[in-house]
Amino acid sequence: MEIKNFGIITSGGDCGGLNAVIKGVALTALKHHIKTFIIPNGYAGLYNLVDFDHLVELTQDRLEQIDVYLAGSEAGNSRVKIAKIKDENKYERIRQGLKKFQIDALLIAGGDDTGSVVADLSEKNIPCIHIPKTMDLDLMTYSVGGDSTIGRIAQFAWDLKTTGRTHNRIIVMEVFGRYAGHTAFRGGIACGADAILIPEIPVDFDYLYEFVKKRLIERIEKSDVKAGTVTIIVAEGLRDASGKELVDESSPPDAFGHKKLMGAGKYVVKQIEDRIKKDPEIKEFMKRTGQYVEGVYEIPEVREIRPGHLVRCGFTSPIDANFGMEVGASAVYLALNNIFGVTVVSYVDGKIHYMDIKEAIQQRFVSEESIRIYEQMGISFGRKPQEKIDLKFEKVSGKPIRPY
Repeated sequence: MEIKNFGIITSGGDCGGLNAVIKGVALTALKHHIKTFIIPNGYAGLYNLVDFDHLVELTQDRLEQIDVYLAGSEAGNSRVKIAKIKDENKYERIRQGLKKFQIDALLIAGGDDTGSVVADLSEKNIPCIHIPKTMDLDLMTYSVGGDSTIGRIAQFAWDLKTTGRTHNRIIVMEVFGRYAGHTAFRGGIACGADAILIPEIPVDFDYLYEFVKKRLIERIEKSDVKAGTVTIIVAEGLRDASGKELVDESSPPDAFGHKKLMGAGKYVVKQIEDRIKKDPEIKEFMKRTGQYVEGVYEIPEVREIRPGHLVRCGFTSPIDANFGMEVGASAVYLALNNIFGVTVVSYVDGKIHYMDIKEAIQQRFVSEESIRIYEQMGISFGRKPQEKIDLKFEKVSGKPIRPY
């Protein structure tokens, strides 16, 4: 199959690294005298492609306007599932759009939902390749956006410690990640969080409260100015004590069946506040440290913070810029070798790794074993840690093992 023109699509949520993917694709394609065109607005744009008057070609001059260090996507995004479109001619409509602009293959960056559509399009004999992108880090392979988001979470949580310490507050910061706790976990570790609550680990709120209370009291009482704070990072997909997911029941699900998650941070705040109000030790602590004012200031404040989309916007980390460029270029080389319907995994030591899309988009969670070493350091995951952990030792050689 001879390729003269690529169409590039970014789909799903925005994050760091997508512009690096776009640039990696286009620069590599130019080297091989192939044109790359942006199909804007994700799968919505693909479906409506036949109605477009023109597409932006990523010439060398146009690429000068795209910075790999910026997050977001020059190609735009949308959350549209092609199979859900109520048009029995939808796939033929897409083919007509591709034919109109003489696009020979699609290179599509996105997460598990996006990947499922790439698999669907591939089964309909539309040549395409999936480039892994999700700030949640829950695909089987590393994905563009994860490291950038972890860095943002860590920075915001670290910054919040200044206001937390000034007011002797317990800060509860809720972050994205849906049902996988990777970014909360890694971002929480990087910012020096006291507790990290993720969907994979059931939370014992009685234990968590005693842990938080002890740490806050010790910090404030040991401070010569009686100042201290505790930081808790919470993944948005945290479930309540019964295992029920915390969702906005009034909000309709999106095209992929996901309901809007909300309330994890508020839920944690309420659990802590309920226990603080009933704890007689708190009143004595407040008096000992000169904070207690009856009827006005009787318990420490517990504040919920949700940085929301701030953790996925702004700037791309150097790791995601490098990875994005590499997998973008790798997608071009896979297409030039007529390898379609796959997910790009990595480019390492001159080898382009790829895997079956349906395997790549299986959801990957934080393993219980991963957190044990941090529990031994005194970081709480909302449960009583084991006294000792059983570790296995394995000598490796050759290829480096990536941390994510």
